[in-house]
Amino acid sequence: MHAPLEGLLAALDLTDTGARTSEDIFTGPSQWMPQGRVFGGQVLAQSLVAAIRTVPDERHVHSMHGYFLRPGDVNHPITFSVDRIHDGRSFSTRRTQAYQNGVPILSMIASFQDDDEGLEHHIQMPADLPDPESLPTTADTLGHIDHDFARAWANDRPFDMRHVPSSIYLTVDGEHTSKQMIWMKTFEPIPDDPDLHRAALAYVSDYSIMEPVMRRHGLAWATPGLKVASLDHAMWWHRFGRVDEWMLYVQDSPSAQGGRGLSTGSIYSREGLLLATVAQEGMVRVPRPRD
Repeated sequence: MHAPLEGLLAALDLTDTGARTSEDIFTGPSQWMPQGRVFGGQVLAQSLVAAIRTVPDERHVHSMHGYFLRPGDVNHPITFSVDRIHDGRSFSTRRTQAYQNGVPILSMIASFQDDDEGLEHHIQMPADLPDPESLPTTADTLGHIDHDFARAWANDRPFDMRHVPSSIYLTVDGEHTSKQMIWMKTFEPIPDDPDLHRAALAYVSDYSIMEPVMRRHGLAWATPGLKVASLDHAMWWHRFGRVDEWMLYVQDSPSAQGGRGLSTGSIYSREGLLLATVAQEGMVRVPRPRD
């Protein structure tokens, strides 16, 4: 199996420690990252897996709201404690706290629901887009660069991500707009467990969600001194979709101010079905020019 994808699956395979207080306790490893900080999407997905372990099989996550509290260290395992806040006739609510060294690095609340019938509609996916197969990969763009981040993004991610119209890794080409789109999927098939696909979707939703803020202001990831960090993350799952098949992530940033930027995203299946909606606010700090 593709090694980074194998690492993702290992990270999501949490260990039930058997410890019980008033909460359920799990532990999980971290994937390596070049700066030594845990990837936010990883701890989001792991926190969701921990919560999933405590709800009935027939109930599936429909929403998640999380706050990133502290940076995590990839050299240490993460402990997840799940509070079974409420179980109703149709809905269950769980709070997951992720800890390292005895302090929380993320706090998340998720809600789960039995499958039910009801009203049905969704906004349409943009039309007339290039096929993902026709677009350059991240490795095509960064594979020739001898830098830790470039090598990691080109070779060590479990997801194939292809920007429409172009990436902002090195430069921001074209119009400085707050809108962008990304085709994405895992490099190889993953097991058929629907909850694994839901957790992996949470994982990948965090990779690029702040890029519309940066694109709007002409900031590439390679901008010297640029600092970007996720502050919170909200996600709503509308319909099931496989993350090992192409999905389109349509993103926009409605506002940036006070050193923070807000981005929203809609994730579609290749066939145009709206799978999920995402919102995130992040810190975006740009170095001031020297006098």
